[in-house]
Amino acid sequence: MTALEVVLIIVGIICVLLSFVVKEDDLNIDIKEISAELTEVQKEKIKSQINSIIDEEISDISEKTEAKLDSISNTKILEMNEYADNVLGEINRNHNEVVFLYDMLNEKAKDIKSTVKDVNITKRQVEKIHAEVKAVDDNAALLRASASCPGNDQRLGGNEAPPAIISVFLGEQLEDILAQIKENGVATESKQGGRIDTGVHTLPAFRKDATDRNRTSPFAFTGNKFEFRTVGSSMSIAGVNAILNTIVSDVLCEFADELEKAEDFEKAVRDLIAKTVREHDRIIFSGNGYSEEWVKEAERRGLPNIPSMVEAIPALTEERVIRMFEKHKVFSAAELHSRAEIQYEIYSKAINIEARTMLDMAAKQYIPAVIQYATELANSINSIRQACPEAEVSVQTSILKELSTLLTDAKKARETLAVRVEEAMKKPEGQERGLFFRKSVVPVMEELRSPIDKLEMLVPKNAWPVPSYGDLLFEQ
Repeated sequence: MTALEVVLIIVGIICVLLSFVVKEDDLNIDIKEISAELTEVQKEKIKSQINSIIDEEISDISEKTEAKLDSISNTKILEMNEYADNVLGEINRNHNEVVFLYDMLNEKAKDIKSTVKDVNITKRQVEKIHAEVKAVDDNAALLRASASCPGNDQRLGGNEAPPAIISVFLGEQLEDILAQIKENGVATESKQGGRIDTGVHTLPAFRKDATDRNRTSPFAFTGNKFEFRTVGSSMSIAGVNAILNTIVSDVLCEFADELEKAEDFEKAVRDLIAKTVREHDRIIFSGNGYSEEWVKEAERRGLPNIPSMVEAIPALTEERVIRMFEKHKVFSAAELHSRAEIQYEIYSKAINIEARTMLDMAAKQYIPAVIQYATELANSINSIRQACPEAEVSVQTSILKELSTLLTDAKKARETLAVRVEEAMKKPEGQERGLFFRKSVVPVMEELRSPIDKLEMLVPKNAWPVPSYGDLLFEQ
């Protein structure tokens, strides 16, 4: 039912009602005659019926109107809800796309900034490290001397320590850049680190550094710095830092003198870097510093291989080194010569103390303990043979023979060491005495140690006079 129909019905009802309330004078003659003939009771009855009909019609029309309006309202509400859902869905989809694009662009922006930063850092590093590379190559023997002490001679080249041969490790990224500079005079690209896939989906991806590590390198570049790993743990780093700063300063001073005369500064810097890389790339090494192949390769490259402290000390008093330290007012010639003499004395005294300690321990602890155990073993063999001549004693006899042989070797080595120590103390103080200790005393110390180490594996723990290596490492 439309609104117009509802209005017409209401108008009709109103007309019917008005027909009952108009004055009798306004009615035509026929109505008057009919009304005159009706009684009051009949009039009331007719009026009541008319009112009842009107009320029913009004109620029916109201119900139908209300139902129609409810139907229209429900339809419109459903349509509005559907439209709202469509609008919200479209907004959410657009929002998600915007958020995704924002995150993607933000990530790209971070990557670009990081790449630009890495490129700038790498450029600055390349501009700086060639000075360090030249400084290390020109002063490899001096650096070896700066990190020398008697105990370090036992450490270098093994036991997770770098080798005695000084070399520089730069990593794949910088080595690739320097290779391009060496080949073409300029680097046009740089290796990037990428990302590390951990395999765990709940963890974010980690950036992989473009550089890497080499634990066998004595002078390694580790991302933003050089590490000089040759220094012994018992040493002060003051002297080492003084030498490192001086040699790098000397190279930078040399570069500054050359660049200050250049007309085209940028071109001069590029040419200087390329020249330095070509002249000093022999010092760059990224392989295994512990291998024998590296010893041969270093010799082929002309790199110094200085195995001991006493052989490294002369680098302190080379004429070129003295001029360099005096130029920068770090040390005078007298100070460098005095330091060399002190280093020789430190080495000689340390080896002398160690050698005499070995003589004392061998004579008073190891040899008597082995003799006592050998005697007990011999008595045991005799007792077994007396108790049971048929019993097998070949194992005891074999151990006794080995004990006797090693004991003899230890005794001879100790006697030789005692003679060598006395000879060393008669040598003039300084380089001559230090070299004698290195060449003549240290090898005999190794000869004495070898049979003692083997005896430690044969003598029972309760008969050995000192804690064993196992006791020192694994027991509280």
